[in-house]
Amino acid sequence: MSAVPVDSTAQEPFSRKTLFWGIFASLFAAAGFFLLSTYAPDFRLSGEGATPMSKGGSGYAGLAEWLRLNGETPLMARTERDLETDMLLIVTISPDSDPQALEHILKVRENLDTLFVLPKWQTYSQPDHEGWEIKFGRLPSSVVNDWLGKIANAKIGVGEIMAKQLDIAGQTVGIPDQLQWVTDDAPLVAAGDGKAVLTEIKDRPIYILTDPDLINNAGLRDPDKAAAVLRLIEFLQPDEGPVMFDLTLHGAGRKYDLAKLLVEPPFLALTLSVLATAALAFLHGLGRFGPPRAEERAIPFGKRALVDTTAMLLRRAGRLDELGGRYAALARQRAGALLGAPTGLQGEALDRWLDSRDKKERNAFTSRAQAAGEAKNLSEMHEAAERLHDWTARRLGERR
Repeated sequence: MSAVPVDSTAQEPFSRKTLFWGIFASLFAAAGFFLLSTYAPDFRLSGEGATPMSKGGSGYAGLAEWLRLNGETPLMARTERDLETDMLLIVTISPDSDPQALEHILKVRENLDTLFVLPKWQTYSQPDHEGWEIKFGRLPSSVVNDWLGKIANAKIGVGEIMAKQLDIAGQTVGIPDQLQWVTDDAPLVAAGDGKAVLTEIKDRPIYILTDPDLINNAGLRDPDKAAAVLRLIEFLQPDEGPVMFDLTLHGAGRKYDLAKLLVEPPFLALTLSVLATAALAFLHGLGRFGPPRAEERAIPFGKRALVDTTAMLLRRAGRLDELGGRYAALARQRAGALLGAPTGLQGEALDRWLDSRDKKERNAFTSRAQAAGEAKNLSEMHEAAERLHDWTARRLGERR
């Protein structure tokens, strides 16, 4: 029976162009989701605490906005490569910052202008106002000294401050509440003799602002402090232009995982190579070689298919061991019919008659039939069947 021809248009309900653009849109959306989910933690930093993204009292979002309104929009250092810029970097430290990240910043910024702002207050967020926070006390001196000790060999000063005002680059401002200071013989901003609010590490462009209330959101409520901030930044800034706030201390760009390794050098080249190979394989698969193949029958027609199917069923049923004797019986009846055996001969009588047809070998057919009945595996059975077939074919040849 011939196979029914297959109409190629019936198998393709959509055009190739539609399939191509559908697959392309799916892959593009998947790639976008992968990249966004990989880098989302770096851009979804906390809006609370002493970070440039926080609008709470201890945050510095107001300083960033104030600088934008008065000149250049400040940049945000989200990666380690951003830390290598030669512009002024403002590093705001919070109690839960990463100490290892601070050590890395100190190493990278060893000879670059950097302003470190120490933490001061303990706060917690207001549950009913997102971004708001409540101040409930000073940080212990030991906590502040731990951060300060990583930057300079100094400690937070102890004692009352007699001064009532600070001179910041020619701008006079009031003393913040519970001023935080360190001892320094040559302070850049002083709250009295030897009491530094802004100090510089010797022979290095590293500055430390001990009291964050001069530049944080709470401090910028005072117009005098807001004006003094611009003079302070201008005083510390090596060149005109924007300043940069550090975000790596607060988690940006410091957390690596397998996804980032796949899309960043040096493994980016490998990822692009794999994607290019997949794209070529996809384009190669769009073309068809020859006409579409018709679906084959589960059970094909023909004698050979019938024999193969029967053999498979017997093998799965575990009945091959019983086929040898049955095949020998069929071969006996066939040989008797082909060689003209007398009617009525059966069993051993027929075997003796068939043996008598072979003048060269004694009991030739009987031995072959017995070997077929005793076969225990496919190899022995196949060999015995061939010997029975060859014996019958030779006798027929001699008879003709």
